[in-house]
Amino acid sequence: MKQLIEKINKLKQQRKAIILSHNYQPPEIQDIADYGGDSLELSRIAASTEAKVVIFCGVHFMAETASILCPNKMILMPDLMAGCPMANMITAEDLRELKKRHPKAVVVGYVNTSADVKAELDICCTSTNAVEVVNYLKDAEEIIFVPDKYLADFVSRRTGKRLISWDGYCPTHVKILPENIVKQVRLHPHAKVIVHPECIPEVVDLADVALSTSRMCKYVKESDAKEFIIGTDVGIIHRLHKDNPGKKFYPASELAVCPNMKRISLEKVLWSLEELREEVRVPDDIRKRARKAIDKMLEIK
Repeated sequence: MKQLIEKINKLKQQRKAIILSHNYQPPEIQDIADYGGDSLELSRIAASTEAKVVIFCGVHFMAETASILCPNKMILMPDLMAGCPMANMITAEDLRELKKRHPKAVVVGYVNTSADVKAELDICCTSTNAVEVVNYLKDAEEIIFVPDKYLADFVSRRTGKRLISWDGYCPTHVKILPENIVKQVRLHPHAKVIVHPECIPEVVDLADVALSTSRMCKYVKESDAKEFIIGTDVGIIHRLHKDNPGKKFYPASELAVCPNMKRISLEKVLWSLEELREEVRVPDDIRKRARKAIDKMLEIK
């Protein structure tokens, strides 16, 4: 592994490349990355650097988002088969049909969508700012929210707004069940319970807080608590341990593993750097329309 890492670092310099790793990636990928974080956070980092090549270790929609924000950079994915089941649950055609049925609705879309779907949105959102984005739309008669019905429920309950939601969900987060939380609390009664808002409502109700991955990292660092039950993909626990060596972390469920996030390996990262493959580039017409939805979100203070 040492030789593999040395080769990657050498090629990275030659290619003027950076490696980005989502918080759910395997530990060895997180360790070799120049930057770790959530999907939009990483894309914004990519846009702010001088790197000519970006190796995006995540799933496909994330690399597309980086391409939308960095049209002049080469965005590479070490494994193009690393997709997002939730993002694949809605197509641009699906959304156009939904918009026809609700012509007065403002369309809010989770960043966990394809570029084609983002091009149909009025405004994008993340799990960090979804509540803020919907509150911003105070004059909207109707609001369509796609694709995650559980994030839509989370937002609706916190804003008091009724949302027209799509029947999408994250297959990893729905594996976390209320009984998993109850069991872990019994085992670790002093631990804070943190879950992702993509979890089912019954799980969110049992948590101390429901936060995006970036907010989870911030919360843990700032908390006086020493133990935490983590209700999201278990991959984030590696980062939490690294950033907070004096604290303990327990997965709410060992089944909360996104197989697509675990498709990236050091060998694939090296191959991507050697061959400059596989490139993810969003067509210009789609990119410009999708960028408007992202920029609209970023305007909200």
